[in-house]
Amino acid sequence: MVPSKTAGLINIFMIVFVDMIGFGLIMPLLPYYAEAFNATPFIVGLLVASFAAGSLIGAPILGRLSDRYGRRPILLISVSGTFIGYLLLGLAPQIGNFLANLFSSHADNAFTLGILFFSRVIDGLTAGNIPVAQAYISDVTDEMNRTRGLGVIGSAFGLGFMIGPAIGGMLSRWGYRDPSLAAAILAFLNMISILFLLPESLTDERRAIIIHKERVSLTYRALIVAIKRPKIIPLLLVRFFVMLAYTIFWSVFALFTKIKLNLSMQSTGIVMTYIGFYSVWIQGVGIGLLIKRFKDRTIIIASLWLMLLGFIGWSVANNLPVLLLVILPLSGGGWILNTIITSAITKAVHVDEIGGMLGVSAASDSITRLIAPILGGFMLGGNGAWAPGIVCATLVLVTIGFTHWGILHVSEPIEPQPAESKVI
Repeated sequence: MVPSKTAGLINIFMIVFVDMIGFGLIMPLLPYYAEAFNATPFIVGLLVASFAAGSLIGAPILGRLSDRYGRRPILLISVSGTFIGYLLLGLAPQIGNFLANLFSSHADNAFTLGILFFSRVIDGLTAGNIPVAQAYISDVTDEMNRTRGLGVIGSAFGLGFMIGPAIGGMLSRWGYRDPSLAAAILAFLNMISILFLLPESLTDERRAIIIHKERVSLTYRALIVAIKRPKIIPLLLVRFFVMLAYTIFWSVFALFTKIKLNLSMQSTGIVMTYIGFYSVWIQGVGIGLLIKRFKDRTIIIASLWLMLLGFIGWSVANNLPVLLLVILPLSGGGWILNTIITSAITKAVHVDEIGGMLGVSAASDSITRLIAPILGGFMLGGNGAWAPGIVCATLVLVTIGFTHWGILHVSEPIEPQPAESKVI
């Protein structure tokens, strides 16, 4: 059974919302959790990066698998991996002690850290839920309404990530294990929801395309064929450089507020809640208003200029009111651009390539999450609080020039073409 547009949006909204609550539960506490077992700052950094490294490998594969086997089973696999990862995270001390006793070793902390790394890698390798959820939305919406649907997913993302850290902070009073196990319970509930409530989204027409191609190839060569579609490389490059700048901002945001504005952890948390509410409004309501009046290309260009203005303002922000003001164009432009680019990517490939290409896009985001904290920390520590803003503004300015040159009529889909023969 193919879901209606409304039913599909509601189901996927709830799945992403619950998933992001779980993600938000554990991410702020992960460094403290690792430090409890004598992890150095460098080890903590590697632990945080291990999820992105796993996602870099897993997201394109899971996205491509969803083109072949359907969105529902791959979502189930992805969320199951998340459940296992969170469960291992919560039980890491007990498993570490068991392994230390098994091997007659006193290196309990080393074994526990090993389990923490393993849990994050497992979660990263199966972290295809967001691109597959986006592919699901592409299945149940037409090209006129796709951007609005993807904006709904973005609002679920922001709302869940806003609520998750607050719940995680409360649960951490009883130890770092409890938020991890609570996140595992949420992932399990998502598994049940997918298994019993979520229908498959691929239509008979799209399945016929796959049958015509014999089988959708799972090789990276097949993804390269899709990447060579008109407009895809420019769209991916714009997304990569913008997400690099945006991820640098987020990776040093808490440290910036501490160094430059002397804010406490609680005050920074309040600012992030303010940003979360703004995110929900922009992606749930604002994007829908914009796409009624403007073409995708116009929105992309305007969003880039807003981000440029925001990054320049960030570089000179010297008090909280100014920071709260510059966050509006900076974050708003970033969220709008992310949704519009994602929608444009789905329109620029064939229907049986959407999942794989969204997986490639997610892998590109993983690369930015690997390198942005290193770049941001270096700039903030070695050059002053103004440096990350100026560098990010420069990245966006270069992207604006490239966008004018490389992206034309991005709102138009590619011309229908017969499906290629199987790629070996």
